Amino acid sequence: MENMERLESLFGGVYKGRKVLVTGHTGFKGSWLALWLQTMGADVYGYALEPNTLPNHYDLLNLDMDDLKADLRDLDSLKSYVEKVQPEIVFHLAAQAIVRASYDDPIETISTNVMGTLNVYEACRSSNTVKTIINVTSDKCYENKDWIWGYRENDRMGGYDPYSASKGMSELLTASYRNSYFNLNEYGKTHTILLGSVRAGNVIGGGDWAQDRLIPDMMKAASTNSTVVIRNPLATRPWQHVLEPLSGYLMLGWRLLEGKNEYAEGWNFGPEMSSNLSVGEITALSKNVWDAIDVSYNENKSEHHEANLLMLDCSKANKILKWKPVWGIDTTIEKTIAWYMDHYNKNEINTVADIKSFVESAKELNTPWAS
Repeated sequence: MENMERLESLFGGVYKGRKVLVTGHTGFKGSWLALWLQTMGADVYGYALEPNTLPNHYDLLNLDMDDLKADLRDLDSLKSYVEKVQPEIVFHLAAQAIVRASYDDPIETISTNVMGTLNVYEACRSSNTVKTIINVTSDKCYENKDWIWGYRENDRMGGYDPYSASKGMSELLTASYRNSYFNLNEYGKTHTILLGSVRAGNVIGGGDWAQDRLIPDMMKAASTNSTVVIRNPLATRPWQHVLEPLSGYLMLGWRLLEGKNEYAEGWNFGPEMSSNLSVGEITALSKNVWDAIDVSYNENKSEHHEANLLMLDCSKANKILKWKPVWGIDTTIEKTIAWYMDHYNKNEINTVADIKSFVESAKELNTPWAS
């Protein structure tokens, strides 16, 4: 891949030649992460179910990597794969990630997101090679009170719906394992694993075709010149390009791989306040990029609860990790919508180009991980 040397130097060059296991690599965020790691020279492995949409980003990327298509709830299978791969760092992204689907099948959601996470920790605990685990949850892990300010890492875990509850449970499980088995005071004495957890907002970008998500629903409709019906246009969310939180996850992994145990905590990675926009505002910005987008609004209340306001306070990551967002909301929307336009109209995949563009923007901002 061209300009590989420049990409290998990102994040202090810590991922070059490093064995990395990504659970959920067949998903939207996981496939972007797997590709980015490969461009940095990492030896990437994956553990996940088959992609559950057609098309899907993972198949389009056609990644050259060893993986196992299996269920995270199969502990023996997961342990065997970790033993085979012998990774140094595990990014745990595998999950049932759709709120409305959690209402339809709460058992599937909670067993996957909680027991699956438990199995990851147990597989890593029995490993002689794992040094770092990054558990990826969600901004929905917090008890949402529709506050006008962002949630901080020490705010109470909660969850109105089964999905949100499962992510709150995952965070409680993470805190338990950090105290019980990966205790920071015992690091380097009885164990050598550092465990961090990360929470992000509404992540968008090319290659997401999941059901019941705003951008994918608009893109699928635009590709067939049809109208998409939007619920709850006044709902406000922290919108960010997928590369934003991934840069935070990778930055945290960098510090933990260096053995800096003070970073083994929970972290928020969200956009600037200017990117906390309503669903209606996002649709308007999207239409400015692709005029084929046509929406109508049905503000009839859903049979299920939907939060009206949810934002993250990322002061901790900004000040301690020196992490900051790279793209504002206008660039985020432009890059995201252009990815789908080029896919549908030109059969092009802009993922590598978007990663390189993101890196260049980060370098212009003197972002530490891109230096």
